[in-house]
Amino acid sequence: QSTWGFWNPSVVVLMVFFVVGLGLGDEKDITVKGLEAVKSCDRIYLEAYTSVLSVGQERLEQFYGKPLLLADREMVESNSDEILRDADKVNVAFLVVGDPYGATTHTDLVLRAKHKNIPTQVIHNTSIMNAVACCGLQLYHFGQTVTIVFFTETWRPDSFYDKIKQNKQLGLHTLCLLDIKMKEPTLASLLRGKGKEYEPPRFLDCATAASQLLEIEAKRGEGLCTSDTVVIGLARVGQFDQKVVTTTLGELAQTDMGPPLHSLVIPGQLHDLEAEMIDQFRVK
Repeated sequence: QSTWGFWNPSVVVLMVFFVVGLGLGDEKDITVKGLEAVKSCDRIYLEAYTSVLSVGQERLEQFYGKPLLLADREMVESNSDEILRDADKVNVAFLVVGDPYGATTHTDLVLRAKHKNIPTQVIHNTSIMNAVACCGLQLYHFGQTVTIVFFTETWRPDSFYDKIKQNKQLGLHTLCLLDIKMKEPTLASLLRGKGKEYEPPRFLDCATAASQLLEIEAKRGEGLCTSDTVVIGLARVGQFDQKVVTTTLGELAQTDMGPPLHSLVIPGQLHDLEAEMIDQFRVK
């Protein structure tokens, strides 16, 4: 039997390592197939650093009827052997907000399982990479996706500006993913080297991202991200209070889009239908 074969809960014989997408909303966004897989597992890990749902661990556990083990970045990237332990003897699941292949870390985990000859099944779900179409832009008109990170006093990266430029030159839209900081060690604890203390979670919002883009534009001066550039701000996509706003970059820098998670889109050349669709989200 192939380790990449389709999993059928009624006929499966081998134990399986499941990587299950949870979607973007709440505990009920998991697929039927994903829920069946989770219920079959002895150990279930919840990835807790690349994204978040609108509900906490307790709500997920109540809905799944199973306890969850939190897997932070350090565990996934440095201690994957623990996650994969005995996954060839018992069913183990690794739960990911969005789609399992939305982050390179998860691809690496699947490859590690394959190298250990552990049967693996990936169960997909929606992610911001396709749900971004809610803003009215057509998915096949998107170019390279970029990530905008938190600026610090000493680190203000702008290399992604070149990807926005390349997309613009091709008439393509740019999806900007906004930084998430989960369980980041404090500088003081790193300097001490004994016992880690962690910063509270932080989520880059549309207003801050817009301000950073304007700062980069002031430095680069290529006219891609001016205060008059039309952009689309997105917040809590896939949740009941999802918010989409079409505005200018200057106005977005002054706009409170509410709680996380946020994303930002810089449109390229617009089809007539796209122009009409995004216009419904303009701030009146």
